[in-house]
Amino acid sequence: MAAVRRGIEALPSPNIWQWPELYELENQAQDVGGDVWRMLSSVADWAARDVVDIGCGAGFHLPRFAATARHVTGVEPHAPLVKLAQNRVAGMPTVEAVLGSAQHLPLPDASVDVAHARTAYFFGPGCEPGLAEADRVLRPGGVLAIVDLDVRHRPYGDWMRGDLPKYDADEVDRFFTRMGFSRQNVETRWRFTDRRSLESVLRIEFSARVADRAVREVPGLEFPVGYRVLTRRKPMGLIVR
Repeated sequence: MAAVRRGIEALPSPNIWQWPELYELENQAQDVGGDVWRMLSSVADWAARDVVDIGCGAGFHLPRFAATARHVTGVEPHAPLVKLAQNRVAGMPTVEAVLGSAQHLPLPDASVDVAHARTAYFFGPGCEPGLAEADRVLRPGGVLAIVDLDVRHRPYGDWMRGDLPKYDADEVDRFFTRMGFSRQNVETRWRFTDRRSLESVLRIEFSARVADRAVREVPGLEFPVGYRVLTRRKPMGLIVR
């Protein structure tokens, strides 16, 4: 369900919007082997380039980009998260966090080289306005990189489908193929420091019924998770207005 926050269209994210402290634990647990980051850097190198992180949340990924990028802009539609992101990057002169949405990025035309979105907004049919907006702010030759969870990968994908029984993975794949994206599948691991953190994170991601199942199915502190890295390069010489 779409919602409007401060005049900016946004799709609510109950997990991070309501429990930012727990979502911070989730971010810390994700991709402990760096597999997603390695794949991402191989298809959308951001070194010495300008980056926009769409749906940056509390800014967890901004410092990682800023370590080698020329400039990084985090865009987030939920004002309390923008404030958290701004606090995180305070004192970092090449990074900023601003209020905005995927459909209305507060950036000039052709101003970035890499547009990154991780589990934010781009979930298949219906995200065309965000795709067009990403093309607008990308320079010719720039890359839109979408990192999303793979619902076909067990066990996390099984849990997702438990709460989203009508989600059609084949339809989503066909959509992104029509939109000109390439896809790379990545398996990584989520690893937590204690059971309390693991169970708390599962309970903000899933319904009580599915979360109970997930807790039973994870005996330790980690489990494998599949991701998809979708990329589309803007043609050289193309300016979208």
